[in-house]
Amino acid sequence: MFTCSKTYRDIPFAHRQHRHEGHCSFLHGHNWAIEVEFGCRELDERGFVVDFGGLAFLKEWIAANLDHACLFAKSDPVRESLLRDYPRLFRPLVIDSVSTEGIAKFLFETFDPMVRKETGGRAWVRQIILHEDTKNVARYQPDA
Repeated sequence: MFTCSKTYRDIPFAHRQHRHEGHCSFLHGHNWAIEVEFGCRELDERGFVVDFGGLAFLKEWIAANLDHACLFAKSDPVRESLLRDYPRLFRPLVIDSVSTEGIAKFLFETFDPMVRKETGGRAWVRQIILHEDTKNVARYQPDA
């Protein structure tokens, strides 16, 4: 198998860990970096797993959905009231889990079908490595 990766850095977005016992239960933001690792069994005609210059679709998705967004968990008990009472305050994205691990899984499940479609199924996402600022990292890779 061949692999390569592309990293998107300095993506500001917020989240709230409503089940956390400490300060992470408050709405807060980070500068995130998303590393997308790609894999394939056969390189394309240029010798690439993926063409880094041809990944604009991922960059555009990130800009449209994550840049200055606020991620809420589906199970967050105050999500609906916050969005209703402060509709112009948030650029919401609602996902299953807003932990760094949960966001990494969400990104994998979002990006993998996009990459497979763009490459005609020749390449795929192997894993997502999500950096929360510069100190914390989570990875998501599906079971083989």
